[in-house]
Amino acid sequence: MEGYSKSPHEERIEILKSLMPEVFDEGKIDFEKLKATLGEDVNFSNERYVLNWAGKSEAFHIMQRPSSATLIPSRAESVDFDTTQNIFIEGENMEVLKVLQKSYFGKVKMIYIDPPYNTGNDSFIYPDKFSETKEEYLKRVGDKDEDGYMTREGMFHKNSRENGQYHSNWLNMMMPRLYLAKSLLREDGVIFISIDDNEVHNLRLLMNEIFGEENFVCQFIWHSRQNKDNRNINGVSNDHEYILCYAKQNTQRLFFGTERKTEQYLNPDNDPRGPWASANMVGLATADARPNLHYDLINPQSGINYGCPTKGWRYEKETMMKLIKEQRIIWPEKPNGRPRKKSFLNELSDNLPGFSSMIEEGVYTNSATKEITSLFDGFYFDFPKPTKVVRHLLLQTVQSNDIVMDFFAGSGTTAHAVMQLNKEDGGNRNFICVQLPEPCDPKSEACKAGYSTIADISKERIRRAGAKLRAEIESERAQKATELSFGNTEDSTMPDFGFKVFRLADSNFKQWRDYRGSERQQWQQQTIDFINPVAENATIDNMVYELLLKNGKSLNSTIEHSDDIYNINSGELVLLLESVDQETIDHVLTLHPQKVIALDNLFSSNDQLKTNTALQLRDACIEFKTI
Repeated sequence: MEGYSKSPHEERIEILKSLMPEVFDEGKIDFEKLKATLGEDVNFSNERYVLNWAGKSEAFHIMQRPSSATLIPSRAESVDFDTTQNIFIEGENMEVLKVLQKSYFGKVKMIYIDPPYNTGNDSFIYPDKFSETKEEYLKRVGDKDEDGYMTREGMFHKNSRENGQYHSNWLNMMMPRLYLAKSLLREDGVIFISIDDNEVHNLRLLMNEIFGEENFVCQFIWHSRQNKDNRNINGVSNDHEYILCYAKQNTQRLFFGTERKTEQYLNPDNDPRGPWASANMVGLATADARPNLHYDLINPQSGINYGCPTKGWRYEKETMMKLIKEQRIIWPEKPNGRPRKKSFLNELSDNLPGFSSMIEEGVYTNSATKEITSLFDGFYFDFPKPTKVVRHLLLQTVQSNDIVMDFFAGSGTTAHAVMQLNKEDGGNRNFICVQLPEPCDPKSEACKAGYSTIADISKERIRRAGAKLRAEIESERAQKATELSFGNTEDSTMPDFGFKVFRLADSNFKQWRDYRGSERQQWQQQTIDFINPVAENATIDNMVYELLLKNGKSLNSTIEHSDDIYNINSGELVLLLESVDQETIDHVLTLHPQKVIALDNLFSSNDQLKTNTALQLRDACIEFKTI
């Protein structure tokens, strides 16, 4: 209960809102609209077709700020770290998308995300403090409690409907992430975004701006609710959600299509051209629109005149005569019948029938809840997406060996769907999932079960789903081996059910700060500190992965370590991070790498070695850099 009465001006605003809702924008009066509504002659400022909102330009600036962050491996939380191609990243997704730009630019085939729907109860990160410095922002998104988990107070902001910038805050959160995501897509890539009525109108306009209206593919409607919702005061049960789809370049067929039904193709008359089905020949145009399609059709053998349908025929007369000559017309016995055409199975296009924009497969939100509950033996996540919905989209757009990304991973549905599909068809699709370590409510069943963050739930779901799928395959193979009585003679290759875990973290290398000219003492101290560029808590393993990312190499790169040399992808990159001597350099030269990176302080006591190394590598046409 509020302790204060409304002020007179607030009551007047409420009355005005009831009379003229069109003059309000995010709860505030747009005085230009008010004047125009009252009949005044108004020249609207910035009068052009554009999606605009409070904070848009500042959100652009935040998106364009380069990130010095990195990803550090967490082998203990991973499954099959050294062999898997799947990746799970724990961290704030805008910074993660920035970190991935060099290594995954133009490499992702499909992105699926299920972002906050902005229902009025969502808490999420949005760049609302535009005056803060980069350091302040990074500190805010890195706020942790004493146990090392992100704090809700430092990270999350509830975007209630009473907020004066309710829609703007959501757009400020989404816009930079979508721009960054677009650059990761392949030229033939697609993105799917789940959304509901709260923001679908804004999201459509935002996607038109980022991807281009010409690259809109479809606004799918998913029948998400199984039972009617009788709680709404307006008496309408909202039983659907949307999945927006945009292409990077909408210049080709993006969906494979649904399975073609061929049961109706038979050959009752033993036609040598093979099975056929009866096809309609009635047209779709009036005589005024297409007079050449309006004529009487006569059977040349019987002389029966079947007249002309109201909308004419599908083919002009010359084509129809050709069909008659080829004996492809099925003639009815009576004049009031309708002639039809033989459509042969072997003439069907290789393109499958189109994928429906209505997703109605009997897959509801409650089925996703059952999936989670069956894996965990408990209810630990609200409103997950069913794997079958994501699987439908994967089947239509992704082939074996393609990369699938989800940077609002939630409960891990996308990862589960990718592994499930690989199990079904033997594919080798890989996923990259990103999830913020959002704290679970201390009173929730998940927290009581030991899951401190949403990321913890997601990782455990992927582990359990992978183990379950692996067990199913082993059981199926054992059953077949028993039936054959000769042991399993089939290919024993197991799909990839593992995943590497990485965490977003500060750089392993000290970052140069631009102090003001008067702060000489800080400049001097920084120069001294940079004699050793490695940060205090850095490890060799973490440095290796940071240098991979910042040199555009995949997190799944092959890393060979011997004699203090890290050989990446068989000579694409060599890292020297432990020690250097002439013997080491001689070994590096035998590898014929494209590029060598070494810590500068490894040469600190031997300038001659550094000079000789630079000359030797230059003569061998090998790029050499020191940190």
